[in-house]
Amino acid sequence: MTDSAASPVGPLVTGSEIARLAGVTRAAVSNWRRRYEDFPAPAGGAANSPLYALAEVQAWLDKQRKGQDVSPEVELWQAMRTAYGDQIVTGLAEVAGLLSGEQEPRPPDDVAARVRGLARTESPLDLVNGLTERFMDSARRAGSDQVTSERVVRAVCHFAPVLSPDAVVFDPACGIGVLLLAVASEADMRCCGQELDADSARFAQLRADLTGRSGVQIMAGDSLRADEWPDRKADLVVCDPPAGVTEWGREELLLDSRWELGTPSKAEGELAWLQHAYAHTEPGGQVLMVMPASVAYRKAGRRIRAELVRRGIVRQVVALPPGTATSHALPIHLWCLRRPEGAEGTDTRHTVRMVDLTGNSPDGSLEPRPDQVADVPLIELLDETVDLTPSSHLRDRHRDYPGEYAALRQELEEQLRQLAAFLPELVQGDGPGSLGGATTSVADLARAGLVAYDGPEPVSVSDRLDTDYLQGFLRSSVNVRRSTSASGTFRMDGRGSRIPRMGIDEQRRYGSAFQSVSAFEEEMRKVEELSRKIAEVAREGLATGALVPEE
Repeated sequence: MTDSAASPVGPLVTGSEIARLAGVTRAAVSNWRRRYEDFPAPAGGAANSPLYALAEVQAWLDKQRKGQDVSPEVELWQAMRTAYGDQIVTGLAEVAGLLSGEQEPRPPDDVAARVRGLARTESPLDLVNGLTERFMDSARRAGSDQVTSERVVRAVCHFAPVLSPDAVVFDPACGIGVLLLAVASEADMRCCGQELDADSARFAQLRADLTGRSGVQIMAGDSLRADEWPDRKADLVVCDPPAGVTEWGREELLLDSRWELGTPSKAEGELAWLQHAYAHTEPGGQVLMVMPASVAYRKAGRRIRAELVRRGIVRQVVALPPGTATSHALPIHLWCLRRPEGAEGTDTRHTVRMVDLTGNSPDGSLEPRPDQVADVPLIELLDETVDLTPSSHLRDRHRDYPGEYAALRQELEEQLRQLAAFLPELVQGDGPGSLGGATTSVADLARAGLVAYDGPEPVSVSDRLDTDYLQGFLRSSVNVRRSTSASGTFRMDGRGSRIPRMGIDEQRRYGSAFQSVSAFEEEMRKVEELSRKIAEVAREGLATGALVPEE
């Protein structure tokens, strides 16, 4: 909600926020704007994203009673969830079929009656779009990957090339058609799709038909095993393929002509989908593939990635922000390919553009900053791993070596100055063995209820025993030998270990000294790690020319 300080009419709300207030979809709010002349006029925003005065919206909802009663749209959705359960896509297809005039299959009578009632005041397209929106919102909240998320659709549309009005767009795993119809938004564009789930394919086709898109054709079937479009060549192929599927048909497709870059392993189903998409491109045609981040570096896909790079096919890899996908918070990549127009199937392009947006908000700008982009020479990518992860190549290119080296050196100097302060003040004692008189075993302390175990290390549970004193003596060389098995395994608990008997004040004096020694060791580990970092920065800075020796 927009701050009221920005507007003289008070807080402003978007169409989405009005939908949440009223318990309806955004499509229903758009329908109200067209249908009701007294719907509040925009009080701010832009033409394609208007903002409304909250007070005016609430008054209008109260007048219409749309914010108090359950709306007919909500009642329809609830009836569909009751009738279809987990098979809600079947319900979407049957409702869309009813609205399109199909006689069979028909939804249950209760659902059909509600659809007919709503169809008296809403267009079939608005009604279907509203149900689609509810389905996508339900999938998002459930963390389901059943449908391509709105954020992924937005990213693909952003990075898609400009297409001619008569372009051919293909999606071989189109689901309910969300991605395909969003990318190919022009009415005259020819759209082809295939989807394994027959109900999803039917619903995608019916949605397109209701929009008047005569150039859309969706087929049902397994794209990899039974391609319904073997001869189709497209100007653009978009695909959000199923991830992590190993049973994609490798055994029966070993000699398939689509594997021109190499036969994918069983674990690399995503690269099978990528080559299937690439096989459907015209010379100069492009592919936008949504990929798990791990496909960029997994060992099994190295040879195929190398061919993509060597032939100049992969043009850009975009690491999208975490949260872009619905089913997890891990980053996903968008691979942008282009089929070379030359007869030899190779391109003269010498770089791959790497874009790393993983530091951005998933709802933020998709335009990268200069430090989020690098054009990486092909020769740098063609190493033993062929890692196409953008962050791997951006880190060094935009690294501030002088600033990083100066900051690390200052930090190291400060730590070294403070290091000696951690050491305890120690003076000469009575000599080795002077504490070897009266001792107690850890096992005896445990039986007496003075010791408990917090993880692998024993700790005091009594005010008669100091924990730092206990653990300090357990780490002595004598007790380490007692606690080490014949195989060389050290166990901190060391029930056979022995510690000197002392009063509590003397224990605390020793415990404080042991604690200081442990703190010194911890600081030494930090110095060691910092030393490793500064040596790496210095070495890489000198090697790249970012740093030079002082004259």
